[in-house]
Parts: sequence; structure tokens; C-alpha cells
Amino acid sequence: MAKRNLPYEPYTYSRFFYACDEQIYASVSFCPEAFNYTCLCGNKNALATYAGCFVESGHNKTRVTDFLASFCKDYGFVELPKDWFQESYQYYVDNANSADEISDFNMTVPINVPFKINATETNVYIDSYNIFVGNYDDSLYYGAATLGYWALIVIIGAISNWSKLLFPGLVKSLTDPFSNYWRKYISMPAMFGKKRAREQKFLWVLDFLIPSRYESIVIFIFYILIIAIHSMNMTYMEGDPIFPKKYDALMRYVSDRTGIVATIMMPLVFLFSGRNNFLQWVTRWNYATFMAYHRHIARIMFVLVVIHAVGFTITLESYYAAEMAETYMIWGTFATVAGGLILVQAMLYLRRKWYEVFLVIHIILAAFWLAGTWVHVDELGYVWFVYPAVAVWCFDRLGRIIRLVAFGFPIADVSLVSEETIKVVIPKPSYWHSIPGDHAFVHFMKPAYFWQSHPFTFTDTIHHENKIVFYTKVKKGLTARLFQTLVSIPGRAIKMKVGVEGPYGEATAAKTSDTAVFVAGGNGIPGIYSEIVDIAEKAGQNSKKILKLFWVIREYKSLLWFYEELRLLKNSGIQTTIYVTRPDNLSHLEEFNGSSKVVAESDLMEGTDKEREKDVAIQENIKHERSDSEVEDKTDNARILEAIKSDLSHVEFKQGRPNLEELVVEEIHECAGSVSFVVCGAPMMVDDVRYYCTKNIDNGEKKRVDFYDQSQVWA
Repeated sequence: MAKRNLPYEPYTYSRFFYACDEQIYASVSFCPEAFNYTCLCGNKNALATYAGCFVESGHNKTRVTDFLASFCKDYGFVELPKDWFQESYQYYVDNANSADEISDFNMTVPINVPFKINATETNVYIDSYNIFVGNYDDSLYYGAATLGYWALIVIIGAISNWSKLLFPGLVKSLTDPFSNYWRKYISMPAMFGKKRAREQKFLWVLDFLIPSRYESIVIFIFYILIIAIHSMNMTYMEGDPIFPKKYDALMRYVSDRTGIVATIMMPLVFLFSGRNNFLQWVTRWNYATFMAYHRHIARIMFVLVVIHAVGFTITLESYYAAEMAETYMIWGTFATVAGGLILVQAMLYLRRKWYEVFLVIHIILAAFWLAGTWVHVDELGYVWFVYPAVAVWCFDRLGRIIRLVAFGFPIADVSLVSEETIKVVIPKPSYWHSIPGDHAFVHFMKPAYFWQSHPFTFTDTIHHENKIVFYTKVKKGLTARLFQTLVSIPGRAIKMKVGVEGPYGEATAAKTSDTAVFVAGGNGIPGIYSEIVDIAEKAGQNSKKILKLFWVIREYKSLLWFYEELRLLKNSGIQTTIYVTRPDNLSHLEEFNGSSKVVAESDLMEGTDKEREKDVAIQENIKHERSDSEVEDKTDNARILEAIKSDLSHVEFKQGRPNLEELVVEEIHECAGSVSFVVCGAPMMVDDVRYYCTKNIDNGEKKRVDFYDQSQVWA
């Protein structure tokens, strides 16, 4: 037992008090009402009996007698004198009587003398309490074991990922059979074939994502650990005076342990789900990995709570109605219901179909879970395990608010480009530095959806160093509403106040490889582009590092919204290839006409005067071509396309889909010694590249192959 707001105290010494207390309750009465500690602690005969019990059982240690004094103060509101034990025991020696020595003894009728307890029976009670309350202490250690397990996983992750940056030479040399086996069959592949980023369908609404093989093994071992710690050290003592039936004893022990372990695990659930999770920097894991772990830890925690609740429902039996009227039980029930609702509404199908609604409800239910758990365990000594969860959650929310406020709420230029992409150009504060390949959450400050935040990758602008550009594909939800707003406005562009929370994420270790191959699909290009350009700029023109960029788009119109960035790749040393899967569709190319897309401002590009004159001539040529009649639209678009390809002469255009297996094999063969593949795009493409990279880890040339998924699939 514990007072409110106090930390859990092990039962190392208090168990002897509880054993004597239970034996005295079962043997004799000193007060009209059982467990009335105001009466008991003020009754000299009762205190003498406690003192005698301690001595007879051989547990009259100072910590035991001091615990009784503190117990009386906390729960009986009686403060005992410091020498209470000596006086009480002497009184016991002089005046104690056994049941046989008290005439007409009735254990339910209060007596006026100390009571001689049965020392042999006391030891039985102590053995029983060693198991009963010892389970509380054991559960604390087992709960700590769950934290220790994840600490170990974090350390392994940190060593694995930081070593690629701190010891690149050593890591690139690890192509021995053991290293290749570990990476090919454990650390790199999807759990099954090509099933990691793409969602799996099951029974219409039970869609799900399968973690990678390494993540799945980590999660599986954690499930085994949970089962183990709830199976071990569960013993029953024959003749147990507290739980005469083995079923009742084991049910109580399991119920106690599941509740304690679940409470201790709770900070992990909130830590792993936070955007401002310091472990992202420690481990260099992406947010998707933390979310995979978060979901399984949360599910285990909820299952433990359900077992805890059901177990106590069975154990309480006739006391159930009275106990359920207690405040701590009511709030515990609230928390359990909230947890069940979270489990249902967090299904992948619901998250993706109504993400904004899911997010709001998720936060509200999480608040109910925290509040309910806090009140439920406050008097049980476990509230100090709730504090870290609350602190982590509040810190994360505070950190997000600080990021938003510090960034300010600037006016952004929001425009619709080529009917498929919304481009958002946002002024950024001078202190705000981008991390290559990172992402940020954007709030569009309109009454209907200011509360929503959406994650986008971004690039720094070419024209201004103090601006960043977000590109988002038009989908459902918020982007669809923005699309409807933009198509109804002349010029399809508006100015809008926005908030930016970020940046989040870390660049990959691809920069340490001899060859870095970046593969992007559709709107996955911004983060990929920013990282490869950063590597190129830091490597310098004389670097022997090979950098390759592959971008897969459906139609040529996608070039429109990323054209300026593509032009910047000229003289960058980045070998760029663009695959167009629907090359016959030349719609929207007319939007290049009269714009600065085909030819950027000459003073922003390096080159000779002759090159600049060529750029101007290309633009004038396009303007002339667009003056033809509508009948010649298709021909005009073809000519515009030729002008674009001429302008982007440093980019190789290919028609159709890339053969990813051939691409991976070819890049491994051509690399000097090590190659990294960094991918962001459609889940199918990401899974394919992962699969073929894994397949070729143990290549005959003994070249190091690494794979990095930057798609950030977590919703």
C-alpha cells in the first residue's frame, strides 16, 4: 500500500508487517471494525500483539517496526512514540494471553489484553506474503526488463547506424560471409518477399503493414519476453492462508503482474510515437520504424490491461460491486475503454481513409488513457511510472508548439502545377537549417483545416536562400480541398498563411559509399533530390564519388513543377535519368509556354554567354511555336518536348518503366567498391528495390550493398 503521489516501495520489510496484520485479523479482534487503523494504532493491546508477532517470527528489525509506525501515521493518522516497540513488547511479555487463557474467547469480540499468536502459523503467513507481495516486487523487475530489452535494441541500432558514419571504411569492408548472411537474411529484407512498404489486404477493413524482417524479429522476441515474464516465478503454496484455492492465487498473481508491467511499459508507448523523440537521433531510425514498434508495444500493453481487468473481475467476486464504486476503479475502467477504442480506431484502413479524424480522436483517447491510469494507480504506488509518460507526451507537444511559434506563420505562395501537384513556397527564419532528406509538417491556416498538419519533404529554393519549397501530390482530404480552391482561382495560385513544424529526420549514410544511387517515384523526388545535391556540393567537382539520380514519372507534365531543380543539376556531377511511363501523353506541356520554366533567369545559372543566349533562343522558339492554331496542339507539344529535352541535355530521358532488377545489378557491377541505394516513392517500387538489393548482397565481386528507405510509410 502507498499514499498518493509517492513512489513504489518494495515490500522487503513491510511484508512482515502485512503477514502479522493478516494473521492478527484472522485470529483476534481489538476493535469493533476490522482494519480500522485509527483504532488499532491507538490500542496498546493491538500494538503489543504486533510487537510480539515480530519477535516470535524473528523479524523485529528496526525497518519493520519503523514501517508499522509510518503505516499508522499514514493510514491511521496516529503518530507513535519512537520507543513504542520496546514498551509494547514488554507489555506483551507481561500480559499476553492465548485463546485458551481467555474465558469465552470469540475472535470477533474485541479483547482487552495482548494476544499470543502462534509462531508456526506466523511463518506460514510470512511464506504466503513472500509469494503474494513478492510478486509485486518481481513484477517491478520484470517491467524493468521490458525497458531493458528496448534499451538494448536502441543500443544495437545506434551502433549499427552510427558506425556507417563514424567508421565508413570498416563498414564498407564488411562483406564476409557472416556479415552478408546477417544483412541478406536479417537486417535488410522485408519479412516476406516484397511486402514492407505496400499495405496488405485482409477481410476488407483489416489492412496492415508488415514490418521489415529485423523489426519483426525484434517484435517477436518482445512478445516471447512478455509471455516469459508472465509465466515464470508463479508458484502456489499448499495451505496458503490468504488464497486457499490455487486457481484464486494464480489468478491474483497474474492480474497484479499484468497491471504492473503494463504501467511500466507505458512511457515507451508515448516516447516511440513522438515526433520530438530524441531516440531518433540516437538510433538514426526513421519515424516509420519507431511507429512499427510503438503499435506493437501499445497492443501488448492493452492486452495486459485487459487480462488485469478480467482477472480482478473474477478475483473480486462478491466484492466486485462495492469495489467498482471506488474512484480508482471507475477511472481504471475509463482508461481500459479508451485503450480499446484506440486499438479499433487505429486500424490502417481507418487511418488512411479518415486520417485527420483519426488523429484528433487518437489524441483525445490517449488523454483519457493517461488520466484514467494516473487516478487508478495513484494510491497503489505506481503513479511514478505514469509521470514519465505524461512528461514525454507533454514535452513532445510543447516541442511541436515551440517549433511552430519559432518558425512563425509566414505568408506562403501556394500554386497548382500541371493538375497534379501543389507547390508551396514558404519564407523561413534565418536560424532554420534544412537537413537533406528530412521532412516537416505544414499547417495551412484556414478555419476549416488549420488544426491539421501534413508531413511533406522539401527542398531549398534556387532563387532565394531564405525560402523552402514543398511539393505535395493531390490526393484526398486536405490536398483535395486545396485543389478545389486553386482550380477556381485565375492563375491557380493564392497566398496563404502557414505554419511549419520541423525539420524532422536524418540524412542517410549513402554519402559514405563510393557510388550513391537515388531512386525517386513521382512526388518522392524532393527529399531524394535535396540529399543527393547536398552530397554533390560537399563532395566537390574533383570527387571520385559517383552520384546517380533516377526519377520515375508517369507523364512529361511532372517536369513542370520540378523543372528549375532539374536545370540546377547541370554541371553538378549528378548523372540523372528520368523514366516516363506514359510518354505518349503530352498534355499540359503548353504550360511551359511563356513561363520561366524552360529557361531560368540567366544570372542564377552558371555558364557562358553563349549558353545563356541559347537559353533565350529556346524560350523565344517555344513562344513562337505556341502561337500556332489549336489544331496543331499535339505537334506543338512535341516541339516543346524537344525544346525541353534540349534544355535538359544533361538529363537522359527513357520511356517506360525501369527494370529495377537490372538497374540494381548494373549499378553494383559498375561501382568501385560500395554502393548505396536510397529510395522514395510508390510502395511497390520501394519494396522492389529493397528486394533486389537484398538479393545481391552476396554478389560475386564482394562489393558492399546498402539500402535506405526514405518513403516514411507510417500512416
